[in-house]
Amino acid sequence: MQTRRAALKQGLAAAGVAGAGGLFAAAPAHAFNKSAFQATSVQDAVKALGGSGALAESKDVSLQGPEIAENGAVVPLVGASPLPGIKLLAFMVEKNPNTLSAAFHVTDAVEANFSTRVKMAETSPVYAVAIAADGKAYFAKKEIKVTLGGCGG
Repeated sequence: MQTRRAALKQGLAAAGVAGAGGLFAAAPAHAFNKSAFQATSVQDAVKALGGSGALAESKDVSLQGPEIAENGAVVPLVGASPLPGIKLLAFMVEKNPNTLSAAFHVTDAVEANFSTRVKMAETSPVYAVAIAADGKAYFAKKEIKVTLGGCGG
């Protein structure tokens, strides 16, 4: 009869052999973009995400969220874009200490339609930014009022 301890040892040994043999990927396909999440302005975050040139407001990018968020710790947002060639859809809060709140990579197999919850420090314009494969960035903007800040304020 095999004990639980022996089974764990065998499992760890197998994982070690698999890791040394390169069976596990060294890094995820879309690694964490630290510079984008540390950006303090919308334009800097877009550049860090691979956007080039000026942002262009577009009716083909939509952003839905509440007019007033009673709790800034959980503000629901929905962003979408039917534009072809979109490689990334991001949510940004202009007055947060770090502007970028979420970024979703889009492929041909994924529709650019995402919902998430973000933290907001205070009342601020919120952006849904769609970045195309050629680097052009399109956005939709909405002002969301926050009565209780979600970043400790």
